[in-house]
Amino acid sequence: MHLMSLIRSILHMAWILLTVIPWGLTLVFISLWVRRTPLWWFAVNWFRVVIWGTRVFLGVQVRVTGLENLPQGESAPAVLLSKHQSTLETLLIPTLMPRPLAFVFKRELLRIPFFGWSMARLDMIHIDRESRALAMKHVVAQGKALLAQGTWVIMFPEGTRMTRGEKGTYQTAGTRLAVEAGAPVVPIAVSSGKCWPRKGFVKHSGVVQVSIGPAIPSVGREPKALMREVETWIEAEMRRIDPEAYR
Repeated sequence: MHLMSLIRSILHMAWILLTVIPWGLTLVFISLWVRRTPLWWFAVNWFRVVIWGTRVFLGVQVRVTGLENLPQGESAPAVLLSKHQSTLETLLIPTLMPRPLAFVFKRELLRIPFFGWSMARLDMIHIDRESRALAMKHVVAQGKALLAQGTWVIMFPEGTRMTRGEKGTYQTAGTRLAVEAGAPVVPIAVSSGKCWPRKGFVKHSGVVQVSIGPAIPSVGREPKALMREVETWIEAEMRRIDPEAYR
C-alpha cells in the first residue's frame, strides 16, 4: 500500500509540474493585457486541473457542505477563515467560491518559480512576518480595498499548516480586518491532513471533507471575541468531520 501511495504521489507531482509551467508562463504573459478578475479565473482553472489530478492520481475525493452559508449578492463582502492542514485547501477552496479571492501569505512565496511568479500578478496580500505591526496594518488597508472591489479575503488564522489533530494559536488579523470593513466572517473546517499530510511527500487516497460554517456578522464585535467564536466553531467541526484525528 505504501509503494502504491508513493507511485501515486510521484505521478501527482509530475502532473503539477507538467501543468504549472505553461499555465504560469501564460498567466504572466497575458497579465500585461488582462484585468485582474479574468486573470484570477484563469488561475483557478489551473487549480481545477490540479484537483482533477488529485482525484485521478491520488484517489482523493472531496465532499463539501455548507455552500449555502456563503454571503449572497454581487456586492456582499466576506472574510474566509479556514483550518490549514496542507496545500490542498489553498488549491481547492478557490474552486468552490463564486467570487475572486485574495490570499494573505508571506512574501517569500513569490520566489517560487512559475507558481510564485503567477501569484505576484494577482491582487494578493503579501506580508513581511518580521514586522507584525506593519503586517497587520497592511492586511487591514489592502484587505479593505479588495473587499470594496468585490474580492473576498481568505486567511488561515493559525498562521501555518497544522498537523492533523493539532490546534495552533488563532491570530486576530482576519477578524480585525472583518470588523474594520464591516464584513462577515465565514469559518471553514477542512480535513485535508488525512490524505495530504502537512509534511512528507507521500499522499494517500481517501475522502477530504470541507465544511463551510454560517457567516458570522462582525459589526459591533470585538476582534478577539469574534476570533474565539470562529475558533470554537472550527475546532468543534474538525472533531465532527475527522473524529479519528482527535481520539
